[in-house]
Amino acid sequence: MFEQTFKNIDDILHKDAGCGSELDYVEQTSWILFLKYLDDLERDRATAAELTGKTYTPIIDANYRWGVWAMPKKRKAGGSMGAASEPVELVEPGELDHQNALTGDDLTDFVNNQLFPYLKRFKQSAASADTIEYKIGEIFSELKNRIQSGYNLREVINRIDELRFRTHAEKHEMSHLYEDKIKNMGNAGRNGGEYYTPRPLITTIVKVVNPKIGDKIYDGAVGSAGFLCEAFNYLKSGKELSTSEWEILQKRTFYGKEKKSLAYILGVMNLIFHGIEAPNIIHTNTLAENLADIQEKDRYEVVLANPPFGGKERAEVQQNFPIKTGETASLFLQHFIKILKAGGKAGVVIKNTFLSNTDNASIALRKSLLESCNLHTVLDLPGGTFTGAGVKTVVLFFEKGRPTQKIWYYQLNLNRNLGKTNPLNENDLAEFVALQKSFADSPNSWSIDVRSLTGPELDLSVKNPNKKEVAQLRSPGDILAEMKALDEESAEILASIQDLI
Repeated sequence: MFEQTFKNIDDILHKDAGCGSELDYVEQTSWILFLKYLDDLERDRATAAELTGKTYTPIIDANYRWGVWAMPKKRKAGGSMGAASEPVELVEPGELDHQNALTGDDLTDFVNNQLFPYLKRFKQSAASADTIEYKIGEIFSELKNRIQSGYNLREVINRIDELRFRTHAEKHEMSHLYEDKIKNMGNAGRNGGEYYTPRPLITTIVKVVNPKIGDKIYDGAVGSAGFLCEAFNYLKSGKELSTSEWEILQKRTFYGKEKKSLAYILGVMNLIFHGIEAPNIIHTNTLAENLADIQEKDRYEVVLANPPFGGKERAEVQQNFPIKTGETASLFLQHFIKILKAGGKAGVVIKNTFLSNTDNASIALRKSLLESCNLHTVLDLPGGTFTGAGVKTVVLFFEKGRPTQKIWYYQLNLNRNLGKTNPLNENDLAEFVALQKSFADSPNSWSIDVRSLTGPELDLSVKNPNKKEVAQLRSPGDILAEMKALDEESAEILASIQDLI
C-alpha cells in the first residue's frame, strides 16, 4: 500500500510546476507525510492516556490538526458537531467532507500563510531541544511548500491520508519505503552518494563496530541518518528493552550534525519515522568547529559515518584543523579521531586513495591515525558500491587510544558488476563479517605489520598478496572519451597549421 501510494504521489508532483526533480518529490512528500504521522502519533497518545485515566493535551492546536485543515470528515447525520478538539463520529471511515475540505488557492493560501508560520513557532515555544515540539519547529523552519497547485496538493493529501502509522508493522513498512525514496533520490543523479549509503553496507559496519546500549553514537555527516537508524535497529533487536534502556535509546544515544538543509530534514524525519521521536540532530557545518575546542564532555563512544568526499573547504575552515587540507573527507577524519573517547570505536567510509596519496596532508593524516588509533580493519569495496558515484571506497575500522600494530585487510571480490539494478547485498558481505571476528587469512583477506612499512609515505594501499595483479581493462566509455579528446586535439593542431598557411 505504501509503495503504490508513493508512486501515485510522484506522478502527481511530476505535473506540478513547483517540483522539478526527485529531490523535490521527496521533500514535499516528507512534510505532508510527517503531519499525517504526527496526527496518528497524537491519536495513539490520546488512546494511551484514556486507558490510564489521564488527560492528553494535544501538541497541535485544533485548527491546525490534520483532521481539520487537511482531511475534515463528514459528521454523523443529526449528530452533535462538537468542538474541534473533540472526537468526531464519521459516516464511514475515510469519507472526506468535500464541502469543508480546502482545495485550490484556498488550500495553498492556508498552508503557506497560516500552517507553516504556526508550525515554525514551535522552535521558540518548545520546552527544550530534545522534544518533538522543537523538531516540528525546526523542520518547518527549514522547509517551504513548493507545490504550486492547490489541486495537486489536495490530491497528495488525499493519497497520504490513506496511510496508517498505528501498528509496529505499519511504521516499519513506512520507514523502509521512505528510505527507498531517499535511495531513489540519490540514484537520480544529483548528489548521488550524499543522501544514501547502501543499507547492507551500513548494517555490516554496525555489526563489526558492535555498539552497546549506553554508548553515545555519533555521525558528524549525518545525511539521511542511515547509520543512526541502523544502529537503532541493531540495539533494539533481539531483546526486550527495559523502560530505562528505551529512554536511553530515545534521548541519550544518537547524535548527528548536518550542513545541508534538505539532508538535515531527511535525517530528522527518517529517525522519527524509525521511532526516535526527538532526534539529537543539529543543523550546522561540522567542520566549522575548531578541533582545539572539543573537550571530554563533547566526545562519543562510537562514530559511524560516510563523510562527503571530493569537496573542497575554504581556507578559514581549514584553520580549525592541525593538518591543513581542502579535502573534505580528510578534515572529517581528523574530526572523528578527535571526537572519539579513549577506547571509542569507529567505522568510517572514505575514498581508497586516502590509503596511498602522497601529498603532505594525506601522509600526515595516515601517521596521525596509526599513532593515535588502532586501525585494525580495512574493508576494500568494489567499484559500483555507491550507485551514481564512480569512486572506489574503503571502510576504516579503528579504536582510539593505542597505536596500530597490525592491519587486517579484506578485499570484497564479487563475480558480478554492481549497479542500480544489481546492488550490494548483505550476503555479499557475510564472509567479511565472519572472518573479521578472528582476523583470519583467506584468498580475500590478509594482515600487514605496520612496522614493515618502508619509506615516509606510510602507504596503506590495498595489495592482496594472494592475487596476481591483473591489468585493468579500460571501459568503452573511457576509450571513447580519450578518442574524442585526441580528435579535438588533432583538430586544434590542424587549425593552427591552417592559420600558418
